[in-house]
Amino acid sequence: MFDPSFFSSLLQVILIDLVLAGDNAVVIGLAAAGLAPDLRRRAILIGILAATGLRIFFALITTQLLSLGGGLLIAGGVLLLYVCWKMYRELTVSHAEEGEATEALSEADHNADGTVAGKAPKKTLRQAVIQIIIADVSMSLDNVLAVAGAAQHHFEALIFGLALSVVLMGVAATFIARLLHRFRWIAWIGLIMILFVAIRMGLEGLGAFITIPEIPLLYTPHAAGVVAAH
Repeated sequence: MFDPSFFSSLLQVILIDLVLAGDNAVVIGLAAAGLAPDLRRRAILIGILAATGLRIFFALITTQLLSLGGGLLIAGGVLLLYVCWKMYRELTVSHAEEGEATEALSEADHNADGTVAGKAPKKTLRQAVIQIIIADVSMSLDNVLAVAGAAQHHFEALIFGLALSVVLMGVAATFIARLLHRFRWIAWIGLIMILFVAIRMGLEGLGAFITIPEIPLLYTPHAAGVVAAH
C-alpha cells in the first residue's frame, strides 16, 4: 500500500523535475541564442538529446552509488547545496537575458522587437555545443541526485521521477522554460525544495556515522545508523 510519505516524495520529485528540466532548457537556449537560426535549431536539438541521454546514464550509475549510503549520501547532499547556489545565481539573471533564451528555444519573437534572440553575442556552432554539453553533464547529474534524494526509500517514486525527467527534457523542455520565465515563483519553490532535499540527504549520510536526534520532516533515525554510531 502507498503511504503518505510516498505521495509526499512523489510531489517533490515532480516539482524538482519540472524546475530542473526548465532550468536546463534555459541554459541550452542561452548557449544557442548567439547562433544563426538554422544553427540554433541544431544546437538546441543536440543539447536536448544529450541531456536526455545523460539523465538515463547517470540514473543507472547514481542510484547504485546512493544505495551504498553513508559518505556518498553526504557527498550527494553537498553537491545539491552547490546546485542550489547555481540555481540562485541563474534565477537572478535578468529577464532580458532569460527572454532571449526562451526566444531561442521556441523560435519566436516574444518581446516583439523584430528579432529572435538577436542581441546575444555571436558564436560558432562548436562553441555553443561545447558549452551546452558541459552544462548538460552537470545539470543531468544534479537532476538525478535531486530526484533520488527526494524519492528517499520509495523505489517507485524514484523510477517515476527519472522517467519523467527524461520525458520532460525530450518533449516539453521548451514549454517548461517559457512557463518558468513567466512564473518565476515556481522556480523559487523548486530551489527551496532542492535545498530541503540536500539537507535531508546530508543528514541521512551523517546518521550512518553519528547519532542524530529525530528532526521532524528532515530526519528519522534508522536502525543502521544507530548501530554504526555505536
